[in-house]
Amino acid sequence: MADLFASDDIAADTADTAPLADQLRPRTLSDVVGQEHLTGPDGAIGRMVAAGRLSSIIFWGPPGTGKTTISRLLADAVGMRFEPISAVFSGVADLKKVFAAASEHGRRGEKTLLFVDEIHRFNRAQQDSFLPFVEDGTVTLVGATTENPSFELNAALLSRAQVLILRRLDATALEQLLERAEQLMDRPLPLDAAAREALLASADGDGRFLLNQVETLYSIDIPEPLDPAGLSALLHRRVAVYDKDREGHYNLISALHKSLRGSDPQAALYYMARMLTAGEEPLYVLRRLVRFATEDIGLADPQAVVQCLAAKDAYEFLGSPEGELAIVQACLYCATAPKSNAGYMAMKASFKSARDTGSLMPPMNIVNAPTKLMKQVGYGKGYQYDHDADQGFSGANYWPEEMTPQTFYSPTDRGFEARIAERIAYWDKLRAERGPA
Repeated sequence: MADLFASDDIAADTADTAPLADQLRPRTLSDVVGQEHLTGPDGAIGRMVAAGRLSSIIFWGPPGTGKTTISRLLADAVGMRFEPISAVFSGVADLKKVFAAASEHGRRGEKTLLFVDEIHRFNRAQQDSFLPFVEDGTVTLVGATTENPSFELNAALLSRAQVLILRRLDATALEQLLERAEQLMDRPLPLDAAAREALLASADGDGRFLLNQVETLYSIDIPEPLDPAGLSALLHRRVAVYDKDREGHYNLISALHKSLRGSDPQAALYYMARMLTAGEEPLYVLRRLVRFATEDIGLADPQAVVQCLAAKDAYEFLGSPEGELAIVQACLYCATAPKSNAGYMAMKASFKSARDTGSLMPPMNIVNAPTKLMKQVGYGKGYQYDHDADQGFSGANYWPEEMTPQTFYSPTDRGFEARIAERIAYWDKLRAERGPA
């Protein structure tokens, strides 16, 4: 990091009164950590800088991963004027002023990089206001968002910008930030090896949060290196990043569902724990487990849905935290049960057939005849009562005359469905032997 503090000017900019995160803010793109897939020579940003030409960009990534810093450095790297605004504090009037200023600078040959922080906070009409100025080159738009752009941004805006994904900072990148902080402060952090590792884990990929914690450690007189317990007592625990109505919510529930489907009880428990410890409503998790039991287990183990509903009752009866164990039990049962989506596929196929065939009349032999007239016209005529038939099976036709018999449900050879498959095969054999009723 010698190049980060190579001049007196830089030292002057990083006064002791500035927050540590600002003092360590990268001065060139090569100083940015954890985003080499973008900033490296073969990355999208690296190629743009090498060509000296930027396209409009949407930076999508977690907090504290460098979206604002990279945007500022991009403007410097290609000689553009940097104009930052925040969607939280700006409205249409502010945007008009920005576009007017950019047009004026454009007439003087200065190109403007318009950086919009929290761009997803702008509504659809406000997002549309960018389009003409992006298209005519008045501004090169660089937006930053922590939310999924495909949900939060207009399709028209997305079609004019390249979405670049910033990764949460891994342990290596976070360790680099710690080393830079120690170099700046000219002393090591007062932590033992285990506490240092715990500090990195607590950041959850957020470099800004990590440096704020480091600044707290340096501001306190700590005579002996702290162990993990001492660190935990000193610093507030970081709350997991989780918005119940946003993408993190859907990512984790998808990961839980797919881990269950893949019969990995350890991973399923991990994602379930991630959701519950972050404040997810336990009944939501239970609803998803019930859904999983019917969609992905079905009749391969009919007890799965019973276990899940029993877990719901147990949780409502016990409350939290004791009731969470019932959710864990249901999760483990589903993860380790035999899997089948045959019922789910049968539902989709039968529903489609029902929509396609409309209002076809069932065969007359299996419809009721509650009135004399209905009996006279043939309702119920020829019905065979299966309990009176040999082996309790008549083999009658139950399909509309205009339809050939369909196969919607094909049980697997897993779990209880293997026995169901044997039963269906047995009835099919009898039906074939007896012929049309």
